[in-house]
Amino acid sequence: MSDATGDNGLPTVGVLMLDTAFPRPVGDIGNAATFGGRVLYETVALATLDRVIDGDVTDPALGRAFLPARDRLVARGAKLLTTSCGLLVFHQALMAEGCPVPFTASALLALPTLVARHGPVGVLGMEGRSVSAAHLREAGAPGDTPVGGLRAAAHLPQVLRANRADVTLDPALATADVLAAGDDLVAAHPDLGAVLLECTNLPPYTAALMRHLGLPVYDCLDWLRMVAAGQAKGDGTPCGAAPAQKEQTT
Repeated sequence: MSDATGDNGLPTVGVLMLDTAFPRPVGDIGNAATFGGRVLYETVALATLDRVIDGDVTDPALGRAFLPARDRLVARGAKLLTTSCGLLVFHQALMAEGCPVPFTASALLALPTLVARHGPVGVLGMEGRSVSAAHLREAGAPGDTPVGGLRAAAHLPQVLRANRADVTLDPALATADVLAAGDDLVAAHPDLGAVLLECTNLPPYTAALMRHLGLPVYDCLDWLRMVAAGQAKGDGTPCGAAPAQKEQTT
């Protein structure tokens, strides 16, 4: 993540939020400081963690529940729209239809652009089972794209699953969780040219993971910048411009 709190090259972003209560540090898509304050939020009451993570995320009724909030964000002045969960990739077409500003449901839609740039790209979700072959195919990526997640006993997933504002998030433990997940992914797939973080709660740890792995690591904020810069359309279709090379940090 190149700049979470300053001039990040984004217009006013509108975020369709899941109905959650867990803590969101700077870098998380749900923290306004991540966008330097240039962000608008609308919470979708029907979009609970249980429904999106453990239920049928492909349910068209779930996608339709986002449409009134989408329209309110546009009316409030949002110039680029997204969601707070990459697993909503199945609803890209529904939520983009008739939307007068660019809309992208998920960082997973960056995969065709990133693979063209870097070769094999691995995906990290919050949980290993979160990102399925169906999610990947919906994003225009091969169903056998390498996928990893945080370990079952990790601190960060437990905090998010608790879904309570009074449950403390330990930044050091959360960072260690993400680095360990990155190690696991690269150990299983040593030919990776880059890593993409599907989960919008993971950008606070992007820079640390990039330094740790010595590989380019992209997140939902990078994907929003690509769309805003015209390097790809919100549905992942390339616009003809090559994405900016993300520098490796050692």
